[in-house]
Amino acid sequence: MRRNKVVSVTVALAAALLAATACSAGDGTRTGAAARDSGDSAETTFKLAFNQQTNHPQFVALDAMGDRLRERTDGRYDIEVFPNETLGTQKDTIELVKAGTLEMSMVAGPLMESFNADFTVFNLPFTFDSQEHQRRTTNDPAIVAGLYSSLDDQGLHVLGAFHGGVRNMYSSKGPIVEPADMKGLKIRVIESDTNIEMMRMMGGSPAPMGMGEVYTAIQSGVLDGAENNELTYANVKHAEVAKFYSYTRHLMLPDYLLINPKFLDEMSEGDRAIFLEEIATAIEEEGRLWKQEIPRSKALAEEAGAKFNEVDSAAFSALIAPLTQKKLTNATVRDIHAKVRAAAE
Repeated sequence: MRRNKVVSVTVALAAALLAATACSAGDGTRTGAAARDSGDSAETTFKLAFNQQTNHPQFVALDAMGDRLRERTDGRYDIEVFPNETLGTQKDTIELVKAGTLEMSMVAGPLMESFNADFTVFNLPFTFDSQEHQRRTTNDPAIVAGLYSSLDDQGLHVLGAFHGGVRNMYSSKGPIVEPADMKGLKIRVIESDTNIEMMRMMGGSPAPMGMGEVYTAIQSGVLDGAENNELTYANVKHAEVAKFYSYTRHLMLPDYLLINPKFLDEMSEGDRAIFLEEIATAIEEEGRLWKQEIPRSKALAEEAGAKFNEVDSAAFSALIAPLTQKKLTNATVRDIHAKVRAAAE
């Protein structure tokens, strides 16, 4: 049976920790592999909430990282990933992490806006030119250290940013080619002011909702569709109830790995350094896996009857481009946005 494990580290602390700490593998009396083979439980096992299936690139990368973590910490740390919203919706699990009753959660970027509006900076159209550009800039301490630690006093710390795919529209009513095709469509969005406003600008009627409710809502006609990447569209079987997938390419969002910082504080410097190295490896691995999964996901969706189409990109771009300047409301987000765009040049 597959071992559901995952772990993470704080990117913003990387320079300080790696400069100050040599990685430790324990006292040598018991290797991680021996502990795992014997069935011994780890000294500390973190629970991590995840809202996708176990074949998702994020899960695969983090699961492999969990194996390495247990071995490298000689069984001191382990993390169990709970997929498919079994611990609650992403919104719910953020609150659990804040309260310290859940150690970690992977959440979509827009959900962080309600805790600090500055997170909006990475949820805007045309911010990233490519998957590589996104991964590099959203994990650069020189750009994100202040933002990712801004909620530490509230029990939330961003450990790192994973690729969340390029988001597109899909509908049960028919293909979307131009903004007029969006009129009157009830579309599920992530619960954030930015996403809600963007959907209205594109011509649709936004409906915030947890991922686990979307299939039934589309099937019953409560929703007309949703917006997400190809992997999610195929893996959660939305192609069965919304067969028209239209490449609006309106967003490229990061997904954040969160932890309550009190659990970081309890780690030794050596174990935190191991976390840092392994999260960097997992982020790179997830990026490679994502690229491999796109053609598989499209083929899977097409088997369920999905039809993919291009759109009038210029028309959609013109509608939502003004949102960026409207949301860059203070010096902090303007500085972050400028650094991200400069890194693309």
